[in-house]
Amino acid sequence: MTRSRRARFCAALCMAVFSALLFALGVWQVQRLQWKTALIAQVDARVHAAPSPAPAPSRWPQLARDKDEYRHLRLEGRFLDQGATPVQASTVLGPGYWLLTPFRCNDGTTVLVNRGFIAARSAPPAGGDQVRITGLLRMSERDKPFLRDNNPTANRWYTRHVQAIAAARGLGPVAPYFLDQDAAQTAAQGSPVGGLTVIAFNNQHLVYAITWFALSLMAAGGCALIARSGHTKTS
Repeated sequence: MTRSRRARFCAALCMAVFSALLFALGVWQVQRLQWKTALIAQVDARVHAAPSPAPAPSRWPQLARDKDEYRHLRLEGRFLDQGATPVQASTVLGPGYWLLTPFRCNDGTTVLVNRGFIAARSAPPAGGDQVRITGLLRMSERDKPFLRDNNPTANRWYTRHVQAIAAARGLGPVAPYFLDQDAAQTAAQGSPVGGLTVIAFNNQHLVYAITWFALSLMAAGGCALIARSGHTKTS
């Protein structure tokens, strides 16, 4: 085999391997698309399902973001307004705060409830009466790299970090999630404004798959062109 034929063979082989790799990436994106589509359908079903009882404390360690986030729950008990905590928020209504208030359930457990958006720090709505509320389960927020750290001493909060808020308010054991209260239950009060939960998923996998498959086809065409060029010169 001459040097030029070896060079063409190596180039064609590299293009073939590159094409196969790009094709594999396209298949992977199709699999990711199927997973994301199923996840969106599952979350949509949770959001629109009839409210179910809150998970018992024995189930708290098993709660997971991918399996339980956005479940529609109902709670019965009383708000503990003295523990209300404003958490900085940016919403479609503008900048302001989420009002997180401890809720003592009839079974003795405590759940933080996001009662909704308030434009400025203010006293929480009057509570203390026995009520039944519904809303969406949200897992405790992690610290975010581009936000300032929470400052419990100054009562300045930038994430809805359940455990940190509970510790600062001396609430004792609390559920590892908070509840976004439904809009219908806060509308009569005017403020806070509930029902502002943003449910959005980045789903660009189809675009990525098409891109990888197109690049794979181009690489395969380059491989075929090199092979044909070598065959033509041999002839």
